[in-house]
Amino acid sequence: MQSVQTKTELSFARLIGVSMTGKLLVDIGAQIFNPFLPVIAAGLGMSVVELGRLVGLRSAMGVFAPVSGALADRHGYRPVIRSALWLSAAGFLLLGASSAAWMVVLAMVLSGLGIGAFVPNLQAFVSSRLPYALRARGLGMIEYSWALTGILGLSLIGVLIAATNWRAPFFLLAAGMLVMSFVFGAMPAAPRHRTPTIGSNEQPRGWLQKIADVVVIPSNRRSTYATILAGALSYFAAMQVMIAHGAWLAQDYGLDAAALGLVAFVFGWFDLAASVSVSLFTDRIGKKRSVLIGVLGSLIGYLLMPFLNVGVIPAIAIIGAARMFFEFNIVSHFPLLSEQTPLHRGQTMTLGAAVSLAGATAAGFTGPWLLVHAGVAALAWSSAAIVTLSLAIVLFLVQERPGSAE
Repeated sequence: MQSVQTKTELSFARLIGVSMTGKLLVDIGAQIFNPFLPVIAAGLGMSVVELGRLVGLRSAMGVFAPVSGALADRHGYRPVIRSALWLSAAGFLLLGASSAAWMVVLAMVLSGLGIGAFVPNLQAFVSSRLPYALRARGLGMIEYSWALTGILGLSLIGVLIAATNWRAPFFLLAAGMLVMSFVFGAMPAAPRHRTPTIGSNEQPRGWLQKIADVVVIPSNRRSTYATILAGALSYFAAMQVMIAHGAWLAQDYGLDAAALGLVAFVFGWFDLAASVSVSLFTDRIGKKRSVLIGVLGSLIGYLLMPFLNVGVIPAIAIIGAARMFFEFNIVSHFPLLSEQTPLHRGQTMTLGAAVSLAGATAAGFTGPWLLVHAGVAALAWSSAAIVTLSLAIVLFLVQERPGSAE
């Protein structure tokens, strides 16, 4: 009874509105280097390659996300979410004020730790506040922020940079994140299931045991790990194409930076269509079934890419379609994963994020290399092979556990 009463203290509109606003700021911060890497690099006195490597360092900080998940399961999601926003704000503030390389490195580490902890713990927080029957709707809606970043956020950042300088967006993002940390602090705490803790009379746990506390799922292991692996494989396959698609379109069709920016705007609408579809349909047709639909659709897209690489419009259309199905898959994947081990939701969601990040990091090496050395067909069909494995894992190993903790 207490759990039900606690959940009614926070309306659906407030939960989603606050979560979407916070995630929009974080998503803009995560994607700001994609179109503006040369501008920011020039402002810092660095080469594009040097700053690109530091952006990679920022992404690599996501491997520490499971630590934040273990802390969230023990102390609550809101303190971890707020801490993640403070870390991100500190990183962006330091980056905006940077005048030396060590400041940029430290800024990337701080913002990377914050971004890596914020998103999966936010998803766990939202999941804990929503019944399973509404979870895809809620998580799908907060993912609108990813699409809105491409459609609106980065466009406004470009206008702001043109009107002021490259530093201004980082200061504004830092201020916005600090404000949102207080907004999250004013929200009711999520209901938490108490898990056994180590007694005061027991011996201190060694570092191997502490690592196990982060990476070993206590229950429903086969399905949970399978769900995490399937999501990471799909993410790796998609990122191979996404990382290389700009070079592909520039190489084959001569698109310049302005044209590629327009392509990003178009892809934002594909992303939005996918997230809206999740919020409308996934709860009705089932999370696992939605993931299967998304994986199968992206598989068909990857298979067709070489055949439709006959003109710029067909090429953009098939990349966008594959991206849309991937987005439908991965956003449906979040609520599916959220109910695999409800008592350890923070640990599960952050572990999934860390493994997917490892896949994205690997894709940064394989995608461009395949495009340059083997062409579009090798790039697309290798992604098709990877999502075929993901499809088999979801089909045979993943179990949907509707409302197991409600």
